[in-house]
Amino acid sequence: MEPIALALDQQAAFGYSEPEEAEARSASAYAPVDAGASDLDLCRLASDGNVKAFEQIYQRYYRRTYSLTLRMTSSPTEAEDLTQEVFIQLFRKISSFRGDSAFSTWLHRLTVNQVLMHFRRRSVKNERTSEDGEMPDRPTTGSADPRKMQVIDRIALRKAIGQLPDGYRSVFVLHDVEGLEHEEVARKLGISVGTSKSQLHKARLKLRGLLATTNS
Repeated sequence: MEPIALALDQQAAFGYSEPEEAEARSASAYAPVDAGASDLDLCRLASDGNVKAFEQIYQRYYRRTYSLTLRMTSSPTEAEDLTQEVFIQLFRKISSFRGDSAFSTWLHRLTVNQVLMHFRRRSVKNERTSEDGEMPDRPTTGSADPRKMQVIDRIALRKAIGQLPDGYRSVFVLHDVEGLEHEEVARKLGISVGTSKSQLHKARLKLRGLLATTNS
């Protein structure tokens, strides 16, 4: 079984108490879904517990999501793991998608955020391990409370984005936050598509460095 399918099955198992209720939910969860359904319709069905709808979203966007994580990490292993994490997060948050923007843009932002938080968590983990491999007595601030750590992560991310050179920041925000294609970014900023791609690459590298050295 694929990791994403296993994770979803494990999550779906919670909350089933009465046999009749479980049977009704099971029938609803695997109800057929129109292959041509819109992203918004699939999200609505998935948020109501239709696993088939979520599987269709996964099939539509897996390759695009994996390609983005691979470009950002340059590691097939990390990209695969992060792609699975993105879809697990999507499973948890899909009910919050209201269709105010294109689903692809919304998922793009979720993916970028997940990858950048991965860089942040990795840097904190490395920082907390001493040269001999032992954990120091004083833990990194906020690490004891996962919810507090998430807040610290987001503050660190906003701070790091704010430290990017203007050109890098503009391209990063337009492409990775707002989800515009390079052609659109180039038109908005009056630069070439090649410059947009180059500045985005440099912005991501710069952010990785900033997040690796930011403690709060």
